[in-house]
Amino acid sequence: AGEGDGPEVRQIGGVPFLAQVLRGVSGKDLPAIIDEHKARIGSGAVLLIAEADGKAAVAAGVTADLTDRVSAVDLVRAVTPVLGGKGGGGRPDMAQGGGPDAGNAEAAIKAAEQILEG
Repeated sequence: AGEGDGPEVRQIGGVPFLAQVLRGVSGKDLPAIIDEHKARIGSGAVLLIAEADGKAAVAAGVTADLTDRVSAVDLVRAVTPVLGGKGGGGRPDMAQGGGPDAGNAEAAIKAAEQILEG
């Protein structure tokens, strides 16, 4: 990315995808961070996993131009079981969930990528 102001965006199944694991950030802070990333990338899907006290909070965002193809709710629902949680919900453009096991964050990101790959 060069400017070094965040994680890199990768193309997954034709969708720009940005995934980031954050430490010391609470779940309620995630929507604002998602909005920042969505504004920066313009078009794409964003997945954030925040780790606090060993637990995980998850938020996913999808830019409006892509919500007919991929839903943030589907991303969250794919990710939360990997983190030991279940469910999660929200809207196609912003969804949240969580789980007790933040240690599986990398595997959770892979689960989201599989959704994007279709």
